[in-house]
Parts: sequence; C-alpha cells; structure tokens
Amino acid sequence: MLKTTRRALLASLVLGGAILAVAGPATAQEPKQGGTLNIVIQPEPPSLMLGIVQNGPTQMVAGNIYESLLRYDHELDPMPSLATSWEVSDDGTVYTFKLKEGVTWHDGEPFTAADVVFSADVFLRETHPRLRVSLEHVETIEAVDDHTVRFTLKQPFGPFLGIFEVGTMPMVPKHIYEGTDFKNNPANATPIGTGPFKFEEWEKGSYIHLVKNEDYHVEGQPYLDEVYWQVIPDAASRSVAYETGKVDVLPGGSVENFDVQRLVDLDNSCVTGKGWEYFAPHAWMWLNNRNGPLQDKRFRQAIMFALDREFARDVIWNGLGTVPTGPASSKTRFYSDDVPQYPHDPEKAKALLEEMDYDGTPIRLLPLPYGETWQRWAEAVKQNLEEVGIEVEVVATDVAGWNQKLAEWDYDMAFTYLYQYGDPALGVARNYLSTNIAKGSQWNNVQGYENPEVDELFQKAAVAFPDTERAKLYDEVQKIIVEDVPVAWLLEIEFPTIHRCDVKNLVNTAIGVNDGLVDTWLDR
Repeated sequence: MLKTTRRALLASLVLGGAILAVAGPATAQEPKQGGTLNIVIQPEPPSLMLGIVQNGPTQMVAGNIYESLLRYDHELDPMPSLATSWEVSDDGTVYTFKLKEGVTWHDGEPFTAADVVFSADVFLRETHPRLRVSLEHVETIEAVDDHTVRFTLKQPFGPFLGIFEVGTMPMVPKHIYEGTDFKNNPANATPIGTGPFKFEEWEKGSYIHLVKNEDYHVEGQPYLDEVYWQVIPDAASRSVAYETGKVDVLPGGSVENFDVQRLVDLDNSCVTGKGWEYFAPHAWMWLNNRNGPLQDKRFRQAIMFALDREFARDVIWNGLGTVPTGPASSKTRFYSDDVPQYPHDPEKAKALLEEMDYDGTPIRLLPLPYGETWQRWAEAVKQNLEEVGIEVEVVATDVAGWNQKLAEWDYDMAFTYLYQYGDPALGVARNYLSTNIAKGSQWNNVQGYENPEVDELFQKAAVAFPDTERAKLYDEVQKIIVEDVPVAWLLEIEFPTIHRCDVKNLVNTAIGVNDGLVDTWLDR
C-alpha cells in the first residue's frame, strides 16, 4: 500500500523522483515482457505525423513511433538513439554522427544516412517552423556513407547538439515521402517510423492503439505488447478512469491540480515530477507593451511587486513548481538568478504607481482557458492587482477566442506558458527579440517588447564559442530583461505524472512519457 502526505508529495516532486521508496525497497528487477498499458491523452491529437504536427499530444504519442538521432537525460546531456556516437570539430562547426546499423522502418525498409539528410535538409525545413530557425545555422548536411552523417555549420551554434530530440528533429522515411506533397501524403494517416511501437488503429474520440515493434533495433525491447492512448475529454472523468483502473498513467497536466494529492494517495499509486526538463514549461502573463500604462516600465514592475507568486504556487498549484526569477527557467542552460528581484511587496507596487501618476485606467486580463486551475489563478491575480489600486477586467474566452485575441494583440494582460527546449537560443530568445514581433502567432514576441541591446546580446550569445562566452552574454541579457519586465513571470510549472507503481521505468529521459515507453514494463 502506498500512502503519502502532502509534504511527501512535494518533496518527491522537488527532487524530481517517484515515491517508490514508500512502497517498498528499491531493488533492481529484471524487466518482464508483455502486457498492455493504458495512458490518458488529452486533448486528442490532430495528427500523429510528427514531422508536420508538433503540438503536445502529438509529441507524446508519436514520440514512441518516431525517433531522432539522440535522446537526453534529466540533466539534458545527449544519449545515443539512432546515432551511436558523435564528434564535434574543435571550432564547433562540424558535427559528425555515426548511425546505428541494422535499423529498419516499420515497413521493413532500411534506415540509412540518406533518410537523415532527407529528413533534416528537405522535409523538416519545409514543415517544422521551430527547427527551421535552428537549421538556418547549417551550411550543409551530407551522407558520408550509409551510416555516417555530417552537419557543417556556417558558424558555431551553441545549442546545436540539443536539437536532435524526437519532437524537434524526427526522422521520416525518404522512400515514402520523397517527391510527394508532404502535408497531403496518405501515409500521414498511418505513420511509419523506426520507434519501439507501430501504429495499429485510431478510433477517433476513443483511443489510439500502438503495438510492439517486433523488429526494433534494441534487442529485447520494447517490453510491452501494446499501448492504448485513451481519449477522455473531461478532467473529472480522467480522474475516475484512473481510480477505477481503466487507465494506468496520467501524464502531466491530465487532471486538475486539486485532484493530484487524492489520486497519489490511492493504493498502488506513484508520482514523479521528472520528464519535463527539456520542455521546462514557464508560465507568465503577456503584458502588452503597446497599451496604455503598460507602456511604462514602472507599471510593469508594479505588477510584479503586486503579485503573490508564492501563494499561487502553494495554494493554486499545490506547491508544484518554482517561482521564477526571469525569462529563463532554472532548468534551462545558462540560467542566472543574479537579476533584480520582485518579492511580494504591495507597498513598493503602490509607490511605483504613484511615481508614474497612474490614473486608474482599467486593465483587461485574459485567462488561459485550460480548466479550473487557470481560472482560479486569474482570480488571484485580479485580487493582487486590485489591492494595490489597479482595476482589472477579466475577459473570458474559449481556446479559439484566446488564440485569436493573442494573435491580433487584442489584450492587456494574458496568461500563457511556453516550453524552453533546454537552451535560451531555442526557447527563450524567441519571446524577446524585436525581429520576432508579428501578428498571427501566440508564441513569439507577443508583448511587443523592443530593446536593441537585448537583440544584440541574444544574437551574439547564440553563436558565441565556447560556452563560457555564451554564459557571460546570457547573464547580461537576463539582467536587462528582468529590469524591463516585458512580461510577468509567474511559475516554473511542475506537471506531475501519476502512474500505477507496478508500471516500471516510465520516465527515464528529459521528455518523459514522450519517448519513455521503450523502457517501460509491467510488474504484474
């Protein structure tokens, strides 16, 4: 029987581990073959063709169908996957990968260096906007032989070795896609990868069925016979499905935070906060730097001093998370806490508002329409701001309305959270570069922040070499951004993954369930 206190839950998540010691002694066991795993997936993915669609649900399911050259451990260090080894030139511009031999696609065709070149240099340059930005640093991609690939960069690009994650650079089969209309290829409906599981069936609105790849290139793996990804739209129903045994795993974000403790306290129930290190979800409020009092840095600073972010973490998020110090997550490379600090200080907030002669102009707040937790958070922010004299109007929308308002800059403050992808050049700079201000996106420099010095520092840091030089530049830019407060940083989110304790080795990498099922087995 597994029982935990709330303190035990929080301690386990802070440490990033699962509460296994409570259930009994942690001894090495021989993995068992066979069995069916049922996992919640919510919302239902629009597609499983990972080279074309990269939203969260697609990455979670399809990351076990497709593979990339590397995987990453919890410290974001690269590990072999389709590449067995790699070398980097002394000047940081040439990366040579040795590919694993004997790998086949799910249709039996061999995987070779030609697939890597096609995937990275042709297919993904066209279909993957986030990867396309990183590939701008690449001069050539060459197949040296069937099992060797060489990437030659135009100049050093510090985070380059971090872009070979399956959701960022999935390998796609050249023999199926070459010369076709990628987005309309019929194979998109029946994805073919090299991964541990093969696509079997998709009953829309009900489940996605994957089966074991009997010809997988790691001997004896995967251990599971099959996986059912269960589509359950209602959060309360997802909790009930876990309680009643219909599902074995609730990935991070599957249930409301206030249900987490109750579910963890069930018999044979474990939890881990690991598996989000690569994504490092960072929550903040967009502050529209173009509008009214928000144009004044002092008003934005007053917002930060007014917010009780510790209360939000401890009460609204049940202690799951870390109060951020600025634009970079503490899990992201080159993070620095040597920046201006914004403790909860209502009197300081009031003094700044008085200094700028704030006239009481009301501010529109757009909550994130992702459930009750986010609604409660918006109400807490409204209360914090009104306590210092800022009138707040909460504007309720559905997901489509939220997307539209953000894309058209029709807001004053708006909740969001974004992924950081392990390196500031991949997941931080995009939100603060003035060159990334453009209507139509909810994920770029939506707030309209412009600072030429910040632009220059980010651009230099991305290509600086070695890492010690990058660190100096990122230290400097973090100080400037935190002083300017272009957005209001709220929380480094912890998304606990809840699972049966007899589901073993579920989370072993920095992207967790997204590529973890190859190592998962059932002790039943």
